[in-house]
Amino acid sequence: METQLLITDILTRLGLAMLAGMILGLNRWMHHKSAGIRTHTLVSLGGALGMMLMASVTGGDAQAQSHVLQGTISGIGFLGAGVIVHQGATGNVKGLTTAASIWAVAILGCCFGAGQVIVGALGLTAVLLTLIIGHSLENGLAKILGIVRGSELDDDDQSKQ
Repeated sequence: METQLLITDILTRLGLAMLAGMILGLNRWMHHKSAGIRTHTLVSLGGALGMMLMASVTGGDAQAQSHVLQGTISGIGFLGAGVIVHQGATGNVKGLTTAASIWAVAILGCCFGAGQVIVGALGLTAVLLTLIIGHSLENGLAKILGIVRGSELDDDDQSKQ
């Protein structure tokens, strides 16, 4: 019976990590970005697997889990850097929002992998809300404040033009 609970816990954590990745990846896919459902889901799963592996191997040693989290936070930057494109002639930078969502989904995966379901769920809600309303909020504020956003457009803004 103890093995059954362990398998159920593992499947729940992996399932939640997959769901978080799929939800954020769907948002990026809907905006025609290079990192979509599969990329975000795999990144989230990787974070969850790393945290669960370290918890099982070390018996839940906080310092070991901290090292996995630190490695994920810094290491995932390389994947995010791959979606950032600097367009030389115009000076525009594309991909920052997608890179940030890849970084965030890695941490969400770590939350679920560590069994922090409430933290992960609230984090997922916050990230998704930011992706959904962020563009409209930026445009509204720019109009109110009279800001011209030429070369400062992020990847979401350029896809709307």
